Amino acid sequence: MAAYNKFNQFVEDLSDKVHACGSDQFTVALCADANAPVATNSVLADLTEIAYTNLSSRNLTTSSHAEAAGIYTQLFADLVLTASGGSAAAFRYVVVYNNTPTSPADPLVCWYDYGSDLTLADGETLTLDFTTSTWTLS
Repeated sequence: MAAYNKFNQFVEDLSDKVHACGSDQFTVALCADANAPVATNSVLADLTEIAYTNLSSRNLTTSSHAEAAGIYTQLFADLVLTASGGSAAAFRYVVVYNNTPTSPADPLVCWYDYGSDLTLADGETLTLDFTTSTWTLS
């Protein structure tokens, strides 16, 4: 997976109790090259997403979340995106957001940049490997 990039608002949202990291539903949003996320975005509505026609579920599953020696680590299970019924729209950025809160709705957490647009043809998959690179807070 590409390098982790944090949305600035995520830090304040943590202190304002917007996220219940162990129980909230985190989801992946996909954005094309022309619609790059920036650190000052704060909610999903700030982004332009691709059309998700022909793509599998984008919900993430928390595999672990724990604090040890003052460091909190959040890990998600790998997510396999699958194109089915046709090609998926091209995307470059994988954005993680929290789909549970309603105020603010869909707060952003982080994004990953793949460097150029990716397109999944019908039947192709892409595994998003979150098992070693979700987030660590210290």
